Amino acid sequence: MASKTWESAAAALAETVRDGMTIAVGGFGLCGIPHNLIVALRDSGATDLTIVSNNMGVDGKGLGLLLENKQVSKVLASYVGENKLFAEQYLSGELDVEFVPQGTLAERLRAGGAGIPAFYTPTGVGTPIAEGKPEAEFDGKRVILERGIVADLALVRAHTGDLEGNLRYRLTAKNFNPLVATSGRLTIAEVEHLSDDYLDPERIDTPGVFVQRIVRVEDPLKDIEQVTVREKVGA
Repeated sequence: MASKTWESAAAALAETVRDGMTIAVGGFGLCGIPHNLIVALRDSGATDLTIVSNNMGVDGKGLGLLLENKQVSKVLASYVGENKLFAEQYLSGELDVEFVPQGTLAERLRAGGAGIPAFYTPTGVGTPIAEGKPEAEFDGKRVILERGIVADLALVRAHTGDLEGNLRYRLTAKNFNPLVATSGRLTIAEVEHLSDDYLDPERIDTPGVFVQRIVRVEDPLKDIEQVTVREKVGA
């Protein structure tokens, strides 16, 4: 079996990224984002990208880097309130945005990864979210049809991985990463700790069958979106 490990994020993306791709990206705000892969994606120069992510980072950080570089033409996200540049590009018509309720976004990614083309949900019925979508009724409750998401490329970050691509996440950095990992036709994971031994099969969050490429984290930077501290209490 060919090795899944690549020497760098840039190498893992080279000759893979192309203009017009749909790319799903793990993370929540700046927590658990594949920072190194995002930087490599920015440096690739690919344009007209559709990004699927819970949100688009903040100005100058995370997926905000792609907005600054004008590489994104469409976004599917559930929350974007921390990024002023996003708002500017959206209001100017430069950026096409599909707002997706957070639970629906999670399920659309999960469905895509599980081979489920669509599912019904009551979330969004009677709102602009439902416009143009087929509607049905089950047990007296109105529901709308939502499509599963299958991305051309999925980028995730994990705390620990092994050479077969099995991944384990840590605490809240898990967030959307397991769902994103399964939704990609090609999934690339950056891992903080790469083990030469197989991970304990009972402690695997994402099985390696879903992961095609792995890179070690080169830059361990972990930005904090909003720093909150308590006053020091005297002894």
